[in-house]
Amino acid sequence: MGDEGKSSETNSFTSAVSLSQIGVAQVPRRFVLPPSEQPGRSLRLNPSNTTTPLPVIDISSLHNPSLRPQVIEEIHVACEELGFFQVINHGIPSTYVNDAINTATEFFNLPSEEKMHLASADVHKPVRYGTSLNHVEDEVQFWRDFIKHYSYPISTWIHLWPSNPPSYKEKMGNYAKAVQALQKQLMEAVLQSLGLKADYLHEDFEKGSQVMAVNCYPACPEPDLALGIPPHSDYGSLTILIQSQPGLQIMDKNKNWRPVPLIEGALVVQVGDQMEVMSNGRYKSVLHRATLNKERTRISIASLHSLPLEKKVGPAPELIDDEHPLAYNEGSLKSFLDHISGNDVRKKGRYIDTLKRSP
Repeated sequence: MGDEGKSSETNSFTSAVSLSQIGVAQVPRRFVLPPSEQPGRSLRLNPSNTTTPLPVIDISSLHNPSLRPQVIEEIHVACEELGFFQVINHGIPSTYVNDAINTATEFFNLPSEEKMHLASADVHKPVRYGTSLNHVEDEVQFWRDFIKHYSYPISTWIHLWPSNPPSYKEKMGNYAKAVQALQKQLMEAVLQSLGLKADYLHEDFEKGSQVMAVNCYPACPEPDLALGIPPHSDYGSLTILIQSQPGLQIMDKNKNWRPVPLIEGALVVQVGDQMEVMSNGRYKSVLHRATLNKERTRISIASLHSLPLEKKVGPAPELIDDEHPLAYNEGSLKSFLDHISGNDVRKKGRYIDTLKRSP
């Protein structure tokens, strides 16, 4: 991008963190969603949620051959019913989790000029700081700042990560490496839960990508009118997420928004579009959104795992039969990025829908 394009891009950039810091009393008009999309409306329509509790799975037994089948079955039920579960006893030290959230908080609290040299609306950049989803294209803006960076293999990318705060690379790096290792365990279990071999597409997964999406949702004066992120699903195979405060909501099969509770020591696991395609629709990628809080800032760190950028993936041949005919065309991470680039996600629709075959 030329200097002129870069300056116009950054001139239009008003971060949610900056607006929160100056203490705006109302949400600026450009952040206000149409009434039908406002989170306050869905709460009024469905004030009490007495549906089944969200699954929490102890995965320590994955290492025990006699107990592993039981955990695999729990994962199967959670993926089939919701595309979502939380894991406990996952082996990642709480210090890694807390350090990652703390260093992210320090990054977002830096003066704007310290962050703006990383600002870009180019979704292909290996490290980019931004606001909303795509602040250049979004008709309605979203109340979040983020930094996203490629993280696997970490030795290839870490030198591009923020140098300020000084602890960022070490603390975020420790967490990124730990969650990448956990993802390999979980991926094998999810594949087995589908009846596939644990090493299905093993070489492709080994060459796959990990993107850390580090999000800051600052305190918002009118949280019923705006969102941090609109309803969407993640493209990759699995997303593993931590959050400093509640705010994540998932949509269940009855199209109700379910708040995801903050459980001490638990990590959130979500099925992505790639897994929906591989499973030939047996598992559905979870639609989720980020709500806001009037008093509290929320940090979330999503580790997004995917097959390699150019790798086209379709349904596993073992999961196609007379009862489950081929339901999806092949897709790739690159095609997904092209789909969301230069488009207002609220109007464009989900990438997964472009892959579905007509019955």
